[in-house]
Amino acid sequence: MRVIFYLSIIMILISGRVKAQLQTVDAVAQKHPDSSLVILKKLQANAAAKNDEVTEGLTLQKMGQICFNQGHYAQSLDFYLHADEIFTSISNKNLIATNLAEMGLLYYYNKQLDKARLTYNKALNLYQQTGNTKGQADILGKIGHLYEKRQRYDSAFHYQHLALAKYTAISDKRGAAKIYENLGSIYEDLAKYNSAYACFNRSLQFYHAEKNEMASIEVVNNLGDILRKTGKYTASIAQSQKALALAKQSGNIYQQASCAKDIGQAYALMNQMDSAYYYSELSRRYASEVYSKDAANQTVFLQVLYDMSKKSAEINRLNNIRNINRVITIAVVIVGVLVIILGVVVFSRQRLKLKDQQAQHELKKLEENSLKQQLELKSKELSSHTLNLIKQNQLLENLRNTLQAMVKEDRRDQKKQMQQIILQINESFNHEQYWKEFTNAFEQVHQSFFDQLKNYSNELTSADMRLIALLKMNLDSTDIATLLGISPDSLRVSRYRLRKKLNIPQGDNLTAFIQSL
Repeated sequence: MRVIFYLSIIMILISGRVKAQLQTVDAVAQKHPDSSLVILKKLQANAAAKNDEVTEGLTLQKMGQICFNQGHYAQSLDFYLHADEIFTSISNKNLIATNLAEMGLLYYYNKQLDKARLTYNKALNLYQQTGNTKGQADILGKIGHLYEKRQRYDSAFHYQHLALAKYTAISDKRGAAKIYENLGSIYEDLAKYNSAYACFNRSLQFYHAEKNEMASIEVVNNLGDILRKTGKYTASIAQSQKALALAKQSGNIYQQASCAKDIGQAYALMNQMDSAYYYSELSRRYASEVYSKDAANQTVFLQVLYDMSKKSAEINRLNNIRNINRVITIAVVIVGVLVIILGVVVFSRQRLKLKDQQAQHELKKLEENSLKQQLELKSKELSSHTLNLIKQNQLLENLRNTLQAMVKEDRRDQKKQMQQIILQINESFNHEQYWKEFTNAFEQVHQSFFDQLKNYSNELTSADMRLIALLKMNLDSTDIATLLGISPDSLRVSRYRLRKKLNIPQGDNLTAFIQSL
């Protein structure tokens, strides 16, 4: 597969067609994000050398999308901002708006909903100025999704219907399919299952018309969810089985895990526990395979990012050397001319020498500042990566809850095995290696933070330090409890004890106090 991938890339590079290059890289980015990033970096460098600003901006945008899909949000935002600078310099409103839409999605996944909305508003305004109906529909749908997540369903419906009207006006079936899927999700949240089923079914019809099998998998599984929630278990299983078959055909392991889980839930509701256990275990195996592949891909991807950063640093170093040589050459010429014209004047030579030393000192200072900025960026990327690894606890928490529920049943022949699995999961919650990596990354970003805490208390334990670090990062209570592997009630007790150790007055906010350090 990788040989075929590289051959296709080589052929397209030879053809020199930018659109074909980007489409090919985009098509294989999901399976080979590391290789795609390398190819895009080469395309970007070539475009920069040719002063092809549109291609350079588009390649940076694609690099941002790949980093976003891999969970490297800081690096993704950096690429998006660089692309925004280029598109702004050439005053291409459509490209600026498209890039803003990607940035808004990044802010949304970082739970910066207000910032996402502001970004979407800017994109929508630009699309309206250019008369880009499809772009307007895309942004309106995204704004509607923001309102849905805030449970403001009236506004969510309003913007989704605005988006649907625009997609319908330009006969964009793929866009309309996505909006019907969004509407079905809103109706499902409101427990209006008949309306939800109708919307999902309409979405599926459009996806079939567009022959978009990847998108239709999730919709088919959503139909199975609705059928299960309305008590139609047999029909629900049939739909989820269909989704599972499509997921296997396309090689989408994540969807296979989701479909198997839903089938297991339906069998459990039918009290067919053997089948329920089989599909639950099948879902667990698929999920484990997803995480294993993600871990391997992340390792390779991080190496590519590191290599790219290293090469950029080397290029900067060579440029600095070239600049220094240029300064030295100019200085020598000036000195030679002064010697020929004015002769040996001690004062003039000393003055030139001081200027040369000052220039070298300033160049050295610039190099030091550049290295410092690169170190800060790498520290933030490492912190983001470490937190992504720790979030495996969310999967472990879900598995533990499911297994605990099964332990409470009367099937004694399974209890001992499931209790052993729960014990292994509990042990995984406190994997010290992840916390060591997190602590190292945290201290690089927030230097001297833990030293300042010692001024307030000398009784802080390692568990207290972990809680304080997560509060410093302004995570919400649900995420903190998940990362620490404890219940919300236990988290409240831990916060109360921490307040006492830090001698925080009654009425003062613990999080605000830690944020102020």
